[in-house]
Amino acid sequence: MGDSPAARLQALFEGHRLTPTQRRIAHCMVRRAADAPFLSSVELADLAGVSQPSVTRFAVALGFDGYPALRRHLRDVAPAEAAEDTAANEYQQAVEAEIENLRHLAELLADPAPVERAGRLLAASRPLPVLGLRAAASQAYGFAYFAAKVHPDVRLLHEGGSMLTDRLDAAVRAGATALLCFALPRHPREAVDALAHAQGEGLTVVTVADSAFAPVAAHSDVLLPAAVGTGLAFDTACAPMLLGRALLEAMCDALPDAQARLEEFDVGAAERGLFAE
Repeated sequence: MGDSPAARLQALFEGHRLTPTQRRIAHCMVRRAADAPFLSSVELADLAGVSQPSVTRFAVALGFDGYPALRRHLRDVAPAEAAEDTAANEYQQAVEAEIENLRHLAELLADPAPVERAGRLLAASRPLPVLGLRAAASQAYGFAYFAAKVHPDVRLLHEGGSMLTDRLDAAVRAGATALLCFALPRHPREAVDALAHAQGEGLTVVTVADSAFAPVAAHSDVLLPAAVGTGLAFDTACAPMLLGRALLEAMCDALPDAQARLEEFDVGAAERGLFAE
């Protein structure tokens, strides 16, 4: 992710075994990377929705004597960014936050190798199951809609319940080798369980998640992070959607007949007058 404040924070957290609460704190700090070196433990706890002692334990888990030592370290390695424009209203602030999320994604994509590898894995899977539950269902649906235009067998899994495992097993029996999962907050427990089951059945799991510290990370072979916006009552997910489109591009590059399939669709759509233009 380059040398941005968020990248430096993520590098600090990587390699440590963090509890779910500690991953939540880490995720919050990455989202608020410019502010993190100047937050008190109480302020960070409030932002992350955890207790103040949890913040102290988090700092100790990273190898510091306590939170003050962690904050001093952050001030040394992550100098202050420009102050936020407090004159902007809440809607403008939400847009600015999403722009920052997209900047972080652009830094991530400076190394295209993980996305290209994921694209090859998805292209090779016949069928290709695409999983997204609750808040992530729309991301999975959008990917599956476009992927079906170039991939011969895409199976959308956007509903949980007792049938989810059956559908995963059916995909494996049909020859699936990879699974794509979109995972966004709040993370449904059954999504985590589904990925564990998928790995147990031999599927390679590619996950687009809001953070490298998301609960699904432990059951993902390739995890591609794209932050969500949290400034409004409901999260916004521009970066995960764009990352999904980048994955589609990589998958198309790995499918030798993708362009022919798209041209065939365009011809058929024109003959049927499918679109009003």
